[in-house]
Amino acid sequence: MEATPPSEPRKRGRPKGSTKAKAEKEKEASGGRPVAKMRGAVGGNKNSAADENYAQWKLLVPVLYDWFAHHNLLWPSLSCRWGPVLETGTYKNKQRLYLSEQTDQTVPNTLIIANCDIVKPRVAAANHIANFDEDARTPFVKKYKTIIHPGEVNRIRELPQNKNIVATHTDCPEVLIWDVEAQPNRQAVLGAAESRPDLVLSGHQDNAEFALAMCLAEPFVLSGGKDKSVVLWSIQDHVSTLASDANHYTGSSGSIVKAADNPSIGPRGVFQGHEDTVEDVQFCPSSSQQFCSVGDDSCLILWDARIGGNPVVKVEKAHNADLHCVDWNCHDENYILTGSADHTVSMFDRRHLTSDGVSSPVHKFEGHTAPVLCVQWSTEKCSVFGTSAEDGLLNIWDFEKVGQQKESGLKSSNAPPGLFFQHAGHRDKVVDFQWSVSDPWTIVSVSDDGEFSGGGGSLQIWRMTDLLYRPEEEVLAELQKFKDHVIECNKD
Repeated sequence: MEATPPSEPRKRGRPKGSTKAKAEKEKEASGGRPVAKMRGAVGGNKNSAADENYAQWKLLVPVLYDWFAHHNLLWPSLSCRWGPVLETGTYKNKQRLYLSEQTDQTVPNTLIIANCDIVKPRVAAANHIANFDEDARTPFVKKYKTIIHPGEVNRIRELPQNKNIVATHTDCPEVLIWDVEAQPNRQAVLGAAESRPDLVLSGHQDNAEFALAMCLAEPFVLSGGKDKSVVLWSIQDHVSTLASDANHYTGSSGSIVKAADNPSIGPRGVFQGHEDTVEDVQFCPSSSQQFCSVGDDSCLILWDARIGGNPVVKVEKAHNADLHCVDWNCHDENYILTGSADHTVSMFDRRHLTSDGVSSPVHKFEGHTAPVLCVQWSTEKCSVFGTSAEDGLLNIWDFEKVGQQKESGLKSSNAPPGLFFQHAGHRDKVVDFQWSVSDPWTIVSVSDDGEFSGGGGSLQIWRMTDLLYRPEEEVLAELQKFKDHVIECNKD
């Protein structure tokens, strides 16, 4: 299967012509001579303000973070996802991580499987957290396996029922399914043959590049694309066709994806209702038959496969521009988040969505200065969620704080209502992030640094200090205890 080139410039992701490694960009700029420079130095005065803000943020790292790791990427990654926990220890856990390498075709595009050491809360020393090198690779992240991907990897999503199974989107109509344990480790050199996916999901009539989701309830896959459609598959459909054939290879231990001579299945359903490219999709957390989608037509659509292929609810003007991302609250299924090119994030209550296409959000969050690329609810607390954007920021919000501010009449000096933490460690657009399920306040995030530093990307794994999200009374009691301890020490 060959990836087809995009028929028109993308409305999101990397600008055309910037897929180059950092070292190559720097060598070109210096006429072939080696060059030493700080990241973010491209553009002269244009980035001076950003450099100053970054320097201020770096000074606060040991105060704001319980743990922080920075991993410099030679090539940019457009997606990152947590895999299974491999080992648990006293001071750290080992966990699988999936990310991609988007190259300029001098070497193949790849799906990277890495093993990460995740330091447990209140273990890392402050001086260790602060002394990271932006141009280095952290020892906490080690490459485990490389899969040569057919085309660039735009999106990665893991299967909740077996996190060794991942789905990927590239510049083609199909969704590719990979059993990462069964796949052989490959060397990414020019001319190397592409790895063969364990299963191909067909059903789109045009390229499907970004919109991709896996179901928490059952092994179902959801996708959206340029054909303006939302497509639903069940991986179980492939398993059932092989159930009577004991001679086929069964993949990794416990795998629900099995290799076959023609590993491809068609959809359970195709859903039409958008008027432009579908940019993101998400399942209702408790159902494989209920899901939502957003697109470049500014619409938020809710679907129910049990009652047909037409929209259940269609919000015609969810935002004032293209919608890039959507997420469904796993703690309270009434709430849905959307992020848009209009720089805002909206929270909708599905109980108040109307079929006439006119619905107001519960609240609109305004804390970004560029298009929002990713939204995700916290795995730990119902009211908390994160948002990332092309402004290089990853904001953490708490909707409950909006209500508290309204009730008390208090206004923060500059912070938008609900914003309680801002991760400013990336130097360019933050294209993807994910909360950890096994360590709920730990986040992995990736930025595409092509426009800012001339190429490559950054992977960061971080956890804010728990003094910021624990109950106020508990935090004050701990600080008082610490104060009393300091006073006693001074007496001695």
